[in-house]
Amino acid sequence: MPHPLPVFYLATLTAPLLVAAGALWGGIWSVAGVLWMTALTALLDRLVSVTLPVVEGDEFPAADHLTRTLALAHFLLWLLVIAALSGWTGLGGWEKLGVFLGAGLFMGQVSNSNAHELIHRPARHLRRLGRWVYISLLFGHHASAHPLVHHVHVGTRADPSTARLGEGFYRFWGRAWIGGFRDGLRAETRRSVRSGRPRWRHPYLGYLVGAVAVLLIAFVIGGGAGVLWAVLLAIFAQSQLMLSDYVQHYGLQRKIGADGRAEPVGPKQSWNAPQPASSALMLNAPRHSDHHCTPNRAFPGLVLDADMPMLPRSLPVMASLALVPPLWKRVMNPRAARWRVDGGGGGDVL
Repeated sequence: MPHPLPVFYLATLTAPLLVAAGALWGGIWSVAGVLWMTALTALLDRLVSVTLPVVEGDEFPAADHLTRTLALAHFLLWLLVIAALSGWTGLGGWEKLGVFLGAGLFMGQVSNSNAHELIHRPARHLRRLGRWVYISLLFGHHASAHPLVHHVHVGTRADPSTARLGEGFYRFWGRAWIGGFRDGLRAETRRSVRSGRPRWRHPYLGYLVGAVAVLLIAFVIGGGAGVLWAVLLAIFAQSQLMLSDYVQHYGLQRKIGADGRAEPVGPKQSWNAPQPASSALMLNAPRHSDHHCTPNRAFPGLVLDADMPMLPRSLPVMASLALVPPLWKRVMNPRAARWRVDGGGGGDVL
């Protein structure tokens, strides 16, 4: 079987190139990025039955090269899109809408997955790069809340990013956003106290200053319109990140022992999806169980086993379904209930 890394390069880097073409030239190019991120990926998921192979051995250098390239593409595309939406390239109304949707889908699905990968890498410069991707989307605190709160407490009530059985997405969104910000702040403050780090080096101060800098850059590019587009782009991208968290942990839980402590994180606390095109587009983020079991494993090495909870459709399709809570609950509540009973449920009821 051929090495999968070229597939990751093709899937992830085609999207920003198409969105950039739309931002520069408009016309049919303005919807090319949207089509690549939605219809074409969904079609390939249905037509291609081969699951992406697992890369054995040390593939960090090749994987890290792609993550750095994607981060650079993200920053360059952000600048170009803010300029285009602010009127620099003469786009019409429907062309701006197409570019906005294409850029937002790329930043919410690919840039988010890439930043998520980066903040888990051992190299400090890669972790910083991931934080700045999140900061550019006005979501810097996620770089703290994700590893310090979500990975520690996933599958319990202490994790704001674990959706409870029967909880609709819109209710989850507010609870998870506020809870992630608050609990990440507390975790970073405790860590600062333990390490003796001065207050001016608190990561949350960096996230705030970074967000102000991002909005100032948007203002320099496009004035008030540039700031508005930057905020709307951030909200759109953040909504997809929240949808991903919602779908990937909905209704799953860890057992709580008699001592009040949760069982170790295992493969049964995350939903997964095997579809190859969307998996390549999101750097194997749908192989979520193995990521939680081995957070520092690079994306090409993530495994997918039959005994892991599986979504009935690809992650993007299920995220779209989650936007309609009654349909989502009809599809997912019975599946989640079975895993709670037969796959390790019990104890802490979400």
